[in-house]
Amino acid sequence: MCGIVGYVGPKSAQEVVVEGLRRLEYRGYDSAGVALVVDGALVVDKKAGKLANLEKAIAETPLPAATTGIGHTRWATHGPPTDANAHPHLGDARRVALVHNGIIENFDALRTQLEADGHQLVSDTDTEVVAHLVELQVRSGVDLTEGMQRVCQVLEGAFTLVAVDSQDPERVVAARRNSPLVVGLGDGENFLGSDVAAFIEHTREALELGQDTVVTITAAGVEVTDFHGVPQEGVRYHVDWDLSAAEKDGHDWFMRKEIFEQPRAVADSLLGRRTRTGALQLDEMRLSDQEIRDIDKIIIIAAGTSFYAGMVAKYAIEHWCRVPVEVELSSEFRYRDPILDFSTLVVAISQSGETADTLQAIRHARTQRSKVLAICNTNGSTIPRESDAVIYTHAGPEIGVASTKGFLTQLVATYLLALYIAQVKGTRYGDEIAEVMHQLEAIPAQIEELLGRCEEVYELARAHVTATSVLFLGRHAGYPVALEGALKLKEIAYLHAEGFAAGELKHGPIALITDGLPVLCVVPPQGRDQLHAKMLSGIQEVRARGARTICLAEEGDEAIPRYADHLIRLPKVPVLLQPLVATVPLQLFACELATGLGHDVDQPRNLAKSVTVE
Repeated sequence: MCGIVGYVGPKSAQEVVVEGLRRLEYRGYDSAGVALVVDGALVVDKKAGKLANLEKAIAETPLPAATTGIGHTRWATHGPPTDANAHPHLGDARRVALVHNGIIENFDALRTQLEADGHQLVSDTDTEVVAHLVELQVRSGVDLTEGMQRVCQVLEGAFTLVAVDSQDPERVVAARRNSPLVVGLGDGENFLGSDVAAFIEHTREALELGQDTVVTITAAGVEVTDFHGVPQEGVRYHVDWDLSAAEKDGHDWFMRKEIFEQPRAVADSLLGRRTRTGALQLDEMRLSDQEIRDIDKIIIIAAGTSFYAGMVAKYAIEHWCRVPVEVELSSEFRYRDPILDFSTLVVAISQSGETADTLQAIRHARTQRSKVLAICNTNGSTIPRESDAVIYTHAGPEIGVASTKGFLTQLVATYLLALYIAQVKGTRYGDEIAEVMHQLEAIPAQIEELLGRCEEVYELARAHVTATSVLFLGRHAGYPVALEGALKLKEIAYLHAEGFAAGELKHGPIALITDGLPVLCVVPPQGRDQLHAKMLSGIQEVRARGARTICLAEEGDEAIPRYADHLIRLPKVPVLLQPLVATVPLQLFACELATGLGHDVDQPRNLAKSVTVE
């Protein structure tokens, strides 16, 4: 999710690059850096923290004039946010500087080989490995373009790479595989950026690049090849967005943009999770296998949307691992005198890693000798630092206050945790775990397909702008989805919205049903126990009392249409994974309804992105 800028032309490269980084800071704000090519050498400055730290350093110690440069604003993945881990990274001889967005899955093997060959690597990142590899190529006599092509052939994962060579000052070379990169086409100058916001002040002419491509920009032109040097054609287009829309990739809200980023976010959260033999591996699993085998109870602590991710996790962990799970609100955890000991694993879910209630809860757990595992989106934040193990979600920055891709990637992380525990404890065979991983890896394409039908959800949302109350129903893993759908409407549309377990209707909530009340129903997949039939009974009960039912049901479910006033089809997935697809239409519904009501979707009243006080 990092922000990348590259420039070649007559202007001050420093000014163009830093200005571009300022436009891209929403993509990452853990650190920032620039590299300029000056008189056959590289001049590099980089600082941890927000871009302002880099700008202050440059103001105090100005960089020499240059017309070729690259820059980066980081969302940390490998290694905490420090000056040493900030990009750009250099090769051994300081001839090549390189910036990177994405994850290099085989970096560990590559790093081991480099170190065996005598290379001194000074950071914790996967990026520095690529800088060394590219520099080895150019020092062997090939140019930077061919060097990039050769290196990309051995890399695994998803990445955007942008590099400069101090001995070749007229060009910037970049590569992409499943990670964003766009070329800005100027007059006697050319640009590279993670998106068009990086260069929209200078040109509105852009070149879209295909997958597995290498692009070389000079002041005079642009050349595109595949990783083997075969010429490729990019697609030219004109950017007619204003700057604000450009930062949002043409969307009206960051929240909507982040909804549409979910296929990539889910895919990124699954990257690098398996070894070459197919076994699961997790980011910073500092718990030994024996410590995991000793776990006889798991307590999940979280707040808000993260709490609903924890509820889904309970179903998955108990089913796959046969370990009892409790899910607690962080704010209540310490005050009920919970029973904890060395055999209890506390799982703390927090997008920011700074949630005050959750932080205090894990500190209490540690005083009781419990192990703590954090699920977090922010590398280097407090909660991961104070935990025994971490699973990072790799969602990238989430600007909209109402969480979307943060929630889905937390779900992915909890599934991975459940499968990992099952692997260590032996409660699931390797082929069973591989099958679930295969199903998870298919989810991004299924979300993409759902997003392609967004207009039907938007139309439905616009038809309900006069609604004063909306109810959500679900069963099993669909119950937390119902709660999350209701929360989104509360957060951004300011509507009364409630989520219920469908089986609880007759125990009180059915009294809320009035004629015409919209009720969104998350229908479980067919074939799992009697969940499906029970859910149909609940839908019939509310329809009999005048409710208008909006049903989310899987493709091929032919029992549901006669019970649905509106039907939204979902991809066929197992019941435990259904939250990953069922949540998406509810996000779209809330976003469009709030827009129709004229609310500020990204910054709803009274709310903050991270709650850092109790």
